[in-house]
Amino acid sequence: MDRDGLDSLIDERVRYTVGFAHKNSPFYRHWFKENGIDTDDIRVHEDLLQLPIVSGRTIREHQPPNTPDFQFLSTNWEDIFTIQETSGTSGTPKSFFLTWDDWKRYAEKYARSFVSQGFGSDDRVIVCASYGMNVGANTMTLAAHRLGMTIIPFGKCDFASRAITGYRPTAIVGSVFKLLRLAHRLKQEGICLNETSITRLVAGGESFADESRAYLAETWGCPVYNTYGSTEGTMCGECTELAGLHVPEDLVHLDIYDPQMKVFVSDGNYGRAVLTTLLPKGSKAGTLLLNYDTDDTTAVISRERCACGRTHMRIFNPQREAETVWILGNSVNRVDVEASVFQPENMQFLNGEYEAFIYDGGSTGEVVMRVSVECSDPEITDRRLIEDCFVGKFLKNKKNLVPHYEDRTFSVMFNFVNPGELELYKIRGRPKRLIDRRSV
Repeated sequence: MDRDGLDSLIDERVRYTVGFAHKNSPFYRHWFKENGIDTDDIRVHEDLLQLPIVSGRTIREHQPPNTPDFQFLSTNWEDIFTIQETSGTSGTPKSFFLTWDDWKRYAEKYARSFVSQGFGSDDRVIVCASYGMNVGANTMTLAAHRLGMTIIPFGKCDFASRAITGYRPTAIVGSVFKLLRLAHRLKQEGICLNETSITRLVAGGESFADESRAYLAETWGCPVYNTYGSTEGTMCGECTELAGLHVPEDLVHLDIYDPQMKVFVSDGNYGRAVLTTLLPKGSKAGTLLLNYDTDDTTAVISRERCACGRTHMRIFNPQREAETVWILGNSVNRVDVEASVFQPENMQFLNGEYEAFIYDGGSTGEVVMRVSVECSDPEITDRRLIEDCFVGKFLKNKKNLVPHYEDRTFSVMFNFVNPGELELYKIRGRPKRLIDRRSV
């Protein structure tokens, strides 16, 4: 669909979705009234910029045990097919209610990503994402059904190597680090990755650096495509051009706000991703969101037609705000650390596993970052090379920290360990790779 037609469709769905929210959502009915919003004034997607922002905290405050009922529930219980929850890594899990139509729309988004990445009915795909309260794995499975693909639903990456040699899958879906660990294990079992049936990998579940993706692609000898999804319904995916994540604009509207969440930013500038569910006329939703702060940071790359032919806008790989720390007035995300670890020169000694901690320095105002990396063999590791490569890349990306590094108000320490010795292995749940341990 050309840009003008797409914008017209988006505006039509904005009007219908806002009307549906006013009629069916207890939260939004009160929200419109409390903020003096006349829903008839919301006619086009630019009008959404006048509305207040809703956050994950807002959802938690309007569900049990804080309220007797789920205020974001937007249809009758008879219409609800499943109840899903977020992981709860940043607090009490948020509850989401999905109708069968919701599931079909979720699957449509993932199916588009699969098609844009070259998948078809002759593909057999191992899914290394959990089948449970999160929507990712089930959504991919429904999307695969639409395309006639075969799914091998292991749910984890600890499956036996016989699955590779026996089922001859053409692709694996998992996080970057799951796929790296799987590669190391298969190599130890004598399997040559370049000679397997795998033709592509799909990485998702967490943000990652271009450098770690490049290393993963080199390790497996095939392209790695990025997907970005959430229980809230974001679901964006790269195409074979690897030129950014396509946003399914007819099903979810995405605006980028400045970090203070006061104004929206122009294309090319980084800010917080704010999404709005878009419903086709006549459809229902169990939970819908208007102006929802995803807590992720990104920027619009382009709204022009992609070389693949698609007209949906493209964004950079989002980074989680929860994985960002501030060092002497400069934001540092986990991905900044990861990019510095995965320098090509380093990877002859490292296996990719890392963690970083921020500490107070010896004097007031000093900050220390301690980076721990796993070495294939610490005894023969060129530690000076790794330190120089890391610091050079890190300061190149964070130029405002260079003066602080030179006057030693900011310093970087390194810890080289054997495989399996990082602290993150002792913590249950999703590993945290950048942790702020300063007293203030």
